[in-house]
Amino acid sequence: MKITTTAALALAFACQSAAAQNSARHVQSWTEKGGVLEIVTNDGRYLIRPYSSAILETTFVPDGEEHDARSHAVVLAPAGVAATVKEAGGRIEFATPGIAVTIERRPLRIAYTYKGQPLVAEKLGYTRKNGIEALEFALDGDEALYGAGARAVGMNRRGNRFQLYNKAHYGYGNRSELLNFTIPMALSSKRYALHFDNPQAGWLDFDSRKDGTLSYETTGGRKTYQVIAGDAWSDVMAGYTSLTGRQPLPPRWAFGNFASRFGYHDEKEVRAVVDRFIDEKIPLDAVVLDLYWFGKEVKGTMGNLAWDKDSFPNPQGMLRDLKARGVNTVVITEPFVLTTSSRWQEAVDAKALATTKEGAPYTYDFFFGNTGLVDIFSPQGRSWLWKIYKGLKEQGVAGWWGDLGEPELHPAALQHATGSADQVHNIYGHDWARLIAEGYAKDYPDERPFILMRAGYSGSQRFGLIPWSGDVSRSWGGLQSQMEIALQMGMQGLAYMHSDLGGFAGPVLDDELYVRWLQYGVFQPLFRPHAQEEVPSEPVFRAPRAKRLATEAIRLRYTLLPYHYTMAFENSTTGMPLMRPVLFEDAANDAGTLASTYLWGGSFLVAPVTEPGAKRKEVYFPTKGSAWFDFHSGERHGGGILETVDVVAERIPVYVRAGAFVPMAPVVQATRDYTGRAIDLHYWHDAGVTSSSGMLYDDDGATADAYGRGKYEIARFTASAQPGMLDIGIATETGSAAEPVVRAYTVHVHGIARPRRVLLDGQALAFTWDAKTRVAKAVLPARARLAAKVSVQL
Repeated sequence: MKITTTAALALAFACQSAAAQNSARHVQSWTEKGGVLEIVTNDGRYLIRPYSSAILETTFVPDGEEHDARSHAVVLAPAGVAATVKEAGGRIEFATPGIAVTIERRPLRIAYTYKGQPLVAEKLGYTRKNGIEALEFALDGDEALYGAGARAVGMNRRGNRFQLYNKAHYGYGNRSELLNFTIPMALSSKRYALHFDNPQAGWLDFDSRKDGTLSYETTGGRKTYQVIAGDAWSDVMAGYTSLTGRQPLPPRWAFGNFASRFGYHDEKEVRAVVDRFIDEKIPLDAVVLDLYWFGKEVKGTMGNLAWDKDSFPNPQGMLRDLKARGVNTVVITEPFVLTTSSRWQEAVDAKALATTKEGAPYTYDFFFGNTGLVDIFSPQGRSWLWKIYKGLKEQGVAGWWGDLGEPELHPAALQHATGSADQVHNIYGHDWARLIAEGYAKDYPDERPFILMRAGYSGSQRFGLIPWSGDVSRSWGGLQSQMEIALQMGMQGLAYMHSDLGGFAGPVLDDELYVRWLQYGVFQPLFRPHAQEEVPSEPVFRAPRAKRLATEAIRLRYTLLPYHYTMAFENSTTGMPLMRPVLFEDAANDAGTLASTYLWGGSFLVAPVTEPGAKRKEVYFPTKGSAWFDFHSGERHGGGILETVDVVAERIPVYVRAGAFVPMAPVVQATRDYTGRAIDLHYWHDAGVTSSSGMLYDDDGATADAYGRGKYEIARFTASAQPGMLDIGIATETGSAAEPVVRAYTVHVHGIARPRRVLLDGQALAFTWDAKTRVAKAVLPARARLAAKVSVQL
């Protein structure tokens, strides 16, 4: 039955007949001008405008306040979307071809629909009590909620009240209600998102009172929210990231293996660790230096931000030598400048620090000493800090680690150039990443920055910010929480959320836990083991069996480099996260609560082992009627089924979707050695899949916006199956400024009986077939701009 827009709106109001208890609020008048609908009420005015046919923004300006049009999150410009406005029966309807809002005059009620179907409605709408301003919405009874930033409370977060104040949680395990990224955003199982466009501290209540209410609460600032809708989760992801910005491609080396710990004390130690990786032929792309690079002690030296020449006598030589071996150096920086730092007076003289209300540098005590805080919001603070980054960059530093950027301790009385500590707290890490991104755009416009940050805000992904989940404990509980955190953050635009592999906090030596965490790490956005130094985080220092299994995981990570890089390109152009919850494509009731099994890009299903001594694991195979193949054994599993599978020590359960193309490559010591000239193209055939497609994206791995500049190559793969025949097509698209790459493809077709013949463009092609794995393999001649059809006669 087709539901008209008018009928749907009536249904939306009827379903929430008890929703609007704020009966004193009513509409006085309305006007529409320049695509913006203004509703004047008895207590203020609403400004409603579309960004697209799937995104609508609503702002309430209470009487006595001025409209603040500034957004720290939104970068999308309204595109002149065709919208109609009409009034009938005491209701005003403002509608685009997709999303629409209806305002009932008395009592005031606001409801949203998408393509005629109810989405969400304000409940009490705007309220103010005891200095807290709130926006309330009514929820359906069975509606699941996601979002609110990085938390570990269960995938369906309904029933919780979340503080919006970025804060570290040292040593957390399987549950954490408050972490470093608190995003003011709710996503619904009805495939819409509500983004509250205000960075100030507050609360996001996901129906904690069990009365069907979603509430956003703040102590001040904008009362603005965007409603983002879509037919599928991919539409919601595309809409939100078009609104707040998309993640640029990181440098290719970011997808390799990192050596990292707290911390390397001197140049000799750094060189020795890198030598050991190379000597043992364990791939390595980066080494991360914690705070010992600028001081011998943990306390008293923060803010020096210059090499300790006793410990690092030849930093430029070290950086140069490591780079020559394919290893990039990342250094930690913090926003705190201690009064004992060698740069204290320099920062004071530059007026780079946040102040008291009287204008003096604000100083206070915290774990590392007596400190000031860089005012990242002032021109002086930004200029001072960027000058330091630029100097280190010129020496050869390849990437930046921004730590403690919540900021970890941020007294309410402290003043920044653009507001008080509480007003800007949640965007400190966001603007810190902005400083680096804008510095690169100005001074190194051809290079991609690497920006590892512990805190951020809505839209931080557009600066290339790579988040991690903080100081998780080295425990099975710590591992168990990581999938949920990464999946939820990917849904909120920050698709590179990852964990310290092996866990960070606590001197725990548990080789099984370590190996299982690294095996999971193959299928998380960054592969970066990191921990306190009492127990080494680097595989080269682990027991022989743990080292062997960890090395196998690292080598698999490098084998999958072409797939991972293509996934990253997809994220940069569509907003789809790398790690995706099963609910993205399966509406089964249990899928919305599932984090223990997830999708890795569009092709893989991953089920990390998160229990000690596990011999079996439950795996949900999504989508009834689909098929999934064990990545290692080739065993077939039907979709829409919960199965218990065997678990072995050598790997975690990983499956590939029937009809998937997965490009792979030979293992290299470092991504510097990767050329993309030899590609193993794997295809998983199943009789239930008659057509499918895939892609390989490639560029030089370093040039900023290589795709936009035409410096890329895309190979598009297609499969078409009919009884007795499977055709695989390869077509190459080269950017306008790219040199074509001569590639040799080896095509692997999984899940088939021995072929009768294999043809390349109609001519017989030599092939092999493995009866045990049921994989046929054929080598294609190396060509530039390859266009070919491989026909497998079954």
